[in-house]
Amino acid sequence: MTAVSLTARQESRLLGTLAGIQFTHILDFMIMMPLAPMLSRAFGLSPAQFGLLVSIYTLAAAVTAVLAASAVDRFDRRKLVLALYAAFSLATAACALAPGYWTLMIARAAAGAFGGVLGAMVQTYIGDTIPYERRGRATGIVMAAFSLSTVVGVPLGLFLASHVPALGWRAPFIFAAVLGGGLWLFARSTLPSIPARVGPMRQGGVADSLAPMRDVLSDPNHWRAYAFIALMMFASFTVIPFITLYLTSNVGFSEKLLPLMYLIGGAGTFFTSRWFGKLADQYGKARVYRWLAVAAMLPILLLTHLPPVPVWAVVGVAALFFILVSGRFAPGMAMVTSAGQPRVRGAFMSLNTAVQNAASGTAAFVAGLIVTKQADGTLAHYNVVGYVAVAAGVLSIWLAGRVKPVDAAGQPGAEPVRSEAAPVTAATPTPAAAQVAPVRAAE
Repeated sequence: MTAVSLTARQESRLLGTLAGIQFTHILDFMIMMPLAPMLSRAFGLSPAQFGLLVSIYTLAAAVTAVLAASAVDRFDRRKLVLALYAAFSLATAACALAPGYWTLMIARAAAGAFGGVLGAMVQTYIGDTIPYERRGRATGIVMAAFSLSTVVGVPLGLFLASHVPALGWRAPFIFAAVLGGGLWLFARSTLPSIPARVGPMRQGGVADSLAPMRDVLSDPNHWRAYAFIALMMFASFTVIPFITLYLTSNVGFSEKLLPLMYLIGGAGTFFTSRWFGKLADQYGKARVYRWLAVAAMLPILLLTHLPPVPVWAVVGVAALFFILVSGRFAPGMAMVTSAGQPRVRGAFMSLNTAVQNAASGTAAFVAGLIVTKQADGTLAHYNVVGYVAVAAGVLSIWLAGRVKPVDAAGQPGAEPVRSEAAPVTAATPTPAAAQVAPVRAAE
């Protein structure tokens, strides 16, 4: 059961706001990959150094998500999200002002630290406000922000980086920071207030402060969900960080055509991610995830083995990669969100974000260790990265049916449901205390 009652209009505005927040968060992370050639030239980076620059964002997000897990359910969701989004936008602006590699590394870590918890809260809002039978569609809408950032954000950021010489690689970060400031003002009027789920910590009560995390980690289904999301991320982010470097150095794809590639690939995912979300609600989230995960193996292997080919072939393979690899996230994230016990959903999703970011950061770092740059500037062993990604995908398919939803009773196409019953402890609110009255979003 959801804790917040919203009208159809309020739900649409909420999903639009969450998608906007997700758009800037994803843009801030994704823009690093197509900027790889510029940043490598600007700072003389090796593949391993660039892999670390990518992974520091997700590793910082993982650390802060763990630290936040015991606290997020003690605050009003709206106040917490607005504070995190403001800090995230400022950290993104700091990336644009970084004078060197190590200062950029620090700024990226700060952006990841705030963005990681922010991403968890976006998914938590979906779990708190959207019924299970519409959660695949809602997740698809919010995940479409990935596509929109690819269609609009990344090409525009690359255009600014290429056509504003005074700013260069800094331009996309300025764009993301300014956009974040505008969306923050919009979010103030559309995010509903969701009161704290867990009471305030007792003074000096260390055990009480750790109770939400303990409750999350004592549930075997939560552990299966974490293993599943880790494998799903690993199957993506071993490949993603080095796509542009491989295509420009090994395949001969022009750096000037990168915006076109992201535009076409993102345009496809913008429509398909929402369609995949609807399919997940209709046919079962685990079933649709399996279909997409198997299909995604083809573009993964094609992309990591691609020889010099015509432009249309590169764009076609890349578009298929974006559509199928990102398409898994609509059913996959809906599965994970539905696996969290509602009374500690904020803590569960924070730890999920920690796992998600740790897995993607580790994947980027591992890929950086596998891939090497040869004397002629081409990359070697990217095909090995493809095999690693496929292996992780196979394991995620095996785990998909073992992640059980807690609130899917009676829904068409739902996977088997687990009981929500849990022992009441000193740190667990009684049923009366745990009830949250319906609230209305600000009009």
